[in-house]
Amino acid sequence: MISRRNFIKASALAGAAGFSGVYSKATSSENSKTIAIQSVNSNFEREPLIRPFGFKGGYISEIWQSVCQMQSESGKRKIGLCSQSVLYADPDVFTSYSEAAGNALMFGLTDKALQMVKKTNFTTPIDLLDKIFPEVMSEGKKLTGKNELNKIFALNALIGVDNAAWLVYAAENNFTDFDAMIPPPYKQALSYHSNKVGILYTASYNLPLEELQKAVKQGYFIIKIKIGQSGTQAEMLQKDMDRLTGVHQAIKDYSTNQTRDGKLIYTMDANARYEKKETLMRLLDHAKKIGAYKQILFIEEPLVEHNDENVADVGVQIAGDESVHDEATAIKRLEQGYGALVLKGIAKTLSLSMKVAKLAHDRGVPCVCADLTVNPILIPGIGYGNYGNKRRSELPELANHVNPSSRCRRSLDTGAEWSF
Repeated sequence: MISRRNFIKASALAGAAGFSGVYSKATSSENSKTIAIQSVNSNFEREPLIRPFGFKGGYISEIWQSVCQMQSESGKRKIGLCSQSVLYADPDVFTSYSEAAGNALMFGLTDKALQMVKKTNFTTPIDLLDKIFPEVMSEGKKLTGKNELNKIFALNALIGVDNAAWLVYAAENNFTDFDAMIPPPYKQALSYHSNKVGILYTASYNLPLEELQKAVKQGYFIIKIKIGQSGTQAEMLQKDMDRLTGVHQAIKDYSTNQTRDGKLIYTMDANARYEKKETLMRLLDHAKKIGAYKQILFIEEPLVEHNDENVADVGVQIAGDESVHDEATAIKRLEQGYGALVLKGIAKTLSLSMKVAKLAHDRGVPCVCADLTVNPILIPGIGYGNYGNKRRSELPELANHVNPSSRCRRSLDTGAEWSF
């Protein structure tokens, strides 16, 4: 039986070994080996939150940290981690079952996916995802009893599987760094090296404003405000306006040396809760009224997935998130005036994120790496992060907390709340 606590250090070492020059010589990803998995294993641990975390019109009280182990026929054994998020993945599943039951269903799907991997040879994890995803979706529908299951539920269940597959892939091919590991079609899209990393601080529905002020004093200057609260559309709008007012009033007088004008940066995430663009425009009118509008950098996925309204004239850059399940849905959002795409390496797999990154690169569209469903151990070069309501990890002062060696693409591997 695998215990996450027993092998958490081993998984960290495994990840480090995969990308720190432990292997003798890196080979080209153009000549990747065919990989067969001999054995798999999985387990999970329930992590209670310091307070319910509010987003997407609901609240979660715990996170299931799941682990997946793979061993190839040649003896390479690696571990992949995943922070499950049923509410993010499919709110209908979340509300149809108890919180624990929803998490159990997702973990059950993860274990079924591992069994599929044992029957499937692959050259790259991207190939593996393409091969097993249809069957994973089918199993997910059976487990949840939902024929219209959101694809993100299956993708979220595959995070640890995909994570482990990338590490086995790197070990089998003697890849010593992320550059070598990237398959040729995606190298150009992931070739940029960023010299600084900004860490977002998330203000969920119920985060005490005193804690937000404390975070700003510590050096956080990018504040992600969760909107799209529970209730009718009218009730949601009023709650969101009140929350935006409260957040802005609490921190509007703070300054930072990280931006040109010294102002803090706001991003907003509605998690697809707004049914009409008109309602979103009323929120933005309120932002102008209280003086917060000019500090909004972008808004993540404001509209429900089936909304086909064009958002090119909103005035603030709109980024596609939940509605981007694959390349086709990404293109659809771009055609609707969405100006950015959110890469979800820890909510939708690194493999899918590479595909979306390539599509965005080919079209000159910026990407954002922002993901709350991330286990802190997956953040290289930074260590444990403070995710607002999520974890109570000890942090240093973060006024200029950047890692010069961090790379933009590395966020695809970790899914951390980073901004570039």
